[in-house]
Amino acid sequence: MSQKEMFDLSGKVAIITGGGAGIGNEIAKAYLEKGVKVALLDRAENIAEIAKELNAENVIGLQLDVTKKDQIDQTIKAVVDHYGRIDILVNCAGVAILDAAEDVSEEGWDATIAINLKGTFFVSQAVGKVMLKQKQGSIINFASQAGVVALPNHLSYCASKAGVIGLTKVLALEWGPSNINVNSISPTVVLTAMGKTVWAGAVGDEFKAKIPSRRFAEPDQIAAAAVYLASSEASIINGANLVIDGGFTIQ
Repeated sequence: MSQKEMFDLSGKVAIITGGGAGIGNEIAKAYLEKGVKVALLDRAENIAEIAKELNAENVIGLQLDVTKKDQIDQTIKAVVDHYGRIDILVNCAGVAILDAAEDVSEEGWDATIAINLKGTFFVSQAVGKVMLKQKQGSIINFASQAGVVALPNHLSYCASKAGVIGLTKVLALEWGPSNINVNSISPTVVLTAMGKTVWAGAVGDEFKAKIPSRRFAEPDQIAAAAVYLASSEASIINGANLVIDGGFTIQ
C-alpha cells in the first residue's frame, strides 16, 4: 500500500457522541473527508441542522442524552437501521464541572460521572453488541491528561477520565479476540471555540508554561489521531491510551 492510500476509511460508518461542537464536530469533518458515513449524536436540540450543515448526504444527526440507557439503545438501533452497520464509535460527549475537592457537590459529581463515564460505557456496550455480531470494529474513547495526572479543582473530572482509561482497557481485553479495537485519546487543552475562550489570557499562558512544547493542541491534530486509530493501519493497537499533551504528563 502506498503512503497516499494509507488511512483510508471510505465506506465505513461512524458514530460520534458529542458531535455537535468542539472536538467531536472536528472529527466528523475529518471522517467525512475520508469518505465515512457519520451519525452525530448530541443532546443539542438542533443536532439535525448541525449535521445538514456538514454534509446532507453522508451524515445524520440524532438527539441523545448519553446518561439515559434506554435512549442509547434506541438511538444505536436507529443508526443501524439507517446505515446497516457500525464500524467506528467515537465517545466524545463530556462535561467538566470544576471545584476544589471540599466544594464538590453531589449534583456535580453525579453529572460528571454520568456523562463522562456511565455514558461512555453504555454507548460502547450498545455499539459493542453490534460490532461483536460483525466481528469487526473500532472504538475510540475520549479520556484526558486529567485521567493520567492530578489537576487542581478537577477531582470529579479526573476520576471520570481515569475511569474511561480503565474501561477502555477492559473492553480491549474482552473484545479484542472479536477483531474490535478499543483505545482512548487523552488530550491536553484543545483550542476549540470553547477552549479558546476558557484558556485565553493569563490563565492560558500560565498553563502553557508547564507544557514542554509550550502550546495547546489544535482540533485538527486531535481529529488526525481519531482518523489513525480508526484505520486499518492501527489495527494492532488495542487498549492503548494515546496522550496528546505536548509532554505535560511526562514530568
